[in-house]
Amino acid sequence: MSQGFPSGDTPRPPASTPDHREHRGGEAAESVPALDAVTAATPQHETPAHRPYMPGPQSDDAVIRVEGLIKRFQGQTVLDGINLDVNRGETMVIMGGSGSGKSTLLRCMIGSLRPEEGTVRLLDRTVDPEDEPGLNELRKQFGILFQSGALFNSMTLRENVALPLQEHTSLPARTIDIMVKIKLELVGLREHADKYPSQISGGMKKRAGLARALALDPQVLFYDEPSAGLDPVTSAEIDQLIISLSQQLGVTSVVVTHEMHSAFTIADRIAMLDKGRMLKVGPRRYFQAIRDSEESLPHDEALIRQFLRGEAEGPITERKQSTGYAEDLLGTPLADLASRPSVLPTRSRGR
Repeated sequence: MSQGFPSGDTPRPPASTPDHREHRGGEAAESVPALDAVTAATPQHETPAHRPYMPGPQSDDAVIRVEGLIKRFQGQTVLDGINLDVNRGETMVIMGGSGSGKSTLLRCMIGSLRPEEGTVRLLDRTVDPEDEPGLNELRKQFGILFQSGALFNSMTLRENVALPLQEHTSLPARTIDIMVKIKLELVGLREHADKYPSQISGGMKKRAGLARALALDPQVLFYDEPSAGLDPVTSAEIDQLIISLSQQLGVTSVVVTHEMHSAFTIADRIAMLDKGRMLKVGPRRYFQAIRDSEESLPHDEALIRQFLRGEAEGPITERKQSTGYAEDLLGTPLADLASRPSVLPTRSRGR
């Protein structure tokens, strides 16, 4: 493994701020004694161990600001009045179950989707999908790591990383070659520069995609399920790479994931979506307190706890069971179905 790729175990850093009553991006966390005790025990200016001090959630230094965002598909509301600030230099993890609106929110942030209502401001500019020239200029200032890496299979890793530099700069070939080597070194792939995507593993494809996202030295990085489909060791390596890049480059990161271990490893703050609405936004330590709490919690916190623990019973399950799916599908109440045997005999017992 090359020198630029982080290795070894890094302890989980403490929360970046003790204040769990977020000023934007969702409802303020309701007062729960155990959670209040946890946040009160955190020093006022405690910051993540893996990166220098960055502005806390009370800062106005928002690199991304989402206000009143509403997005519908065929009359169905997928995002319902989302508010969220992402501050300079922090790693914001957006999580939630399947269909909660995570990917839709990400696509609205980068200008791939136009919301019905609300605004997205990125680097002090309004993201407008209909302003193609302005959006193209804005895209040079952020990078995206897609789930699959989204590499061009007919190009080597070197050529994939060089492509944005060739398309968007007038740098000479020698300079581009040097910059490509630097980006590949950052993700530990310089020695594999001449390989094709078909010749490398899934984790290496993710790292190569990240090197390409870094090609234009973006101020903001968006990650769409960076650990999806990876084994635990490779997933941990990607997590440490995200932390290392935040520390070395000072980039602002937005990570969409439902991988709990990754979320608690890399996050400064976490935003929890459910059915298109923002449940909570707060420091990692607050969500850890919810996960570890054994007390009776208000509905939203109980829902978050079930999700974080991956439990089979709780508000999420109760909501699914109350939708009347079986009755809608078969015209039979769910209770009646439960009382029937799962297998019925097809022949008479007397034969």
